[in-house]
Amino acid sequence: MRIVFFGTPDFAVTALDAIVHSKHEVCGVVTVPDRQAGRGQKMVYSAVKQYAIDHGLPLLQPEKLRDTEFLEALHAFNADMFVVVAFRMLPEAVWAMPPLGTFNLHASLLPRYRGAAPINWAIINGEHETGVTTFLLNHQIDEGSILLQERTPIHATDTAETLHDRLADIGSRLVVQTLNDMEAGVITPRPQKGEPCPAPKIFKEDCRIDFSRTAAEVERFVRGLSPYPAATMTLRKPQGDEVSFKVYSVRPVIGRNSDEKTLETDGKKVLKVATADGFVEILELQMAGKKKNNVEDFLRGINVTGWELVI
Repeated sequence: MRIVFFGTPDFAVTALDAIVHSKHEVCGVVTVPDRQAGRGQKMVYSAVKQYAIDHGLPLLQPEKLRDTEFLEALHAFNADMFVVVAFRMLPEAVWAMPPLGTFNLHASLLPRYRGAAPINWAIINGEHETGVTTFLLNHQIDEGSILLQERTPIHATDTAETLHDRLADIGSRLVVQTLNDMEAGVITPRPQKGEPCPAPKIFKEDCRIDFSRTAAEVERFVRGLSPYPAATMTLRKPQGDEVSFKVYSVRPVIGRNSDEKTLETDGKKVLKVATADGFVEILELQMAGKKKNNVEDFLRGINVTGWELVI
């Protein structure tokens, strides 16, 4: 089949590469326009654009998805089907264009974790399994009929990064299987059933650690945001200056004495913060403006004795 692929980040590249190396033809790629980023405001490509350039794939980067010129270029690809992975919502003029329709790969077991951050929220909420779903696009976000699903456990050591990479691999295989089965006419789309669960986009202000929760909840929160966008906390120096930190890894410990301080350190190897039912030992962190460190290296360079947690 002739396929037009829509996508943006690394997660999408894995699926695009799988299609390129399948029996199907990627006749076109659609990704976001280049954007300025960083201190130098340099123009940067999406990961999908870089892959398309490296492999000589025809590329479109529309500002507006309803633009007549874009729709005409898209129609000229004469594709049998569109595949969407980590892209923005498509108008009906786009998703209804190919004769076999348009399907999306989503990193959850729909209808669980509809939204922009399914991987993060599955870990944060303590789910024991997740998976990937291919489903047909319709007028509602993440609510179309399911084509195929595949499950995978969430391990106690999984971070957003490790789960992302595993789901990208599983999803790439599921995309190709979906294409094969759609071509063979052996898939019967089925409506989503079960209780929907939202997975909204995570903003900077959502990343602050709430240490009033249990140690296990704090640990899941940190893993669910590691390494990006990263959980955060703020400490106050004795002189009153506040310093922000990204926290990448913690160890939960249940139980503590009521007279223990909110923030404690031995100044050498241990930095711990009290929680509702115990404390968490900070294992990896990054002080604003500094490089990422394990706690021992961090404490070797900075004495945090007398510092306080900003609630």
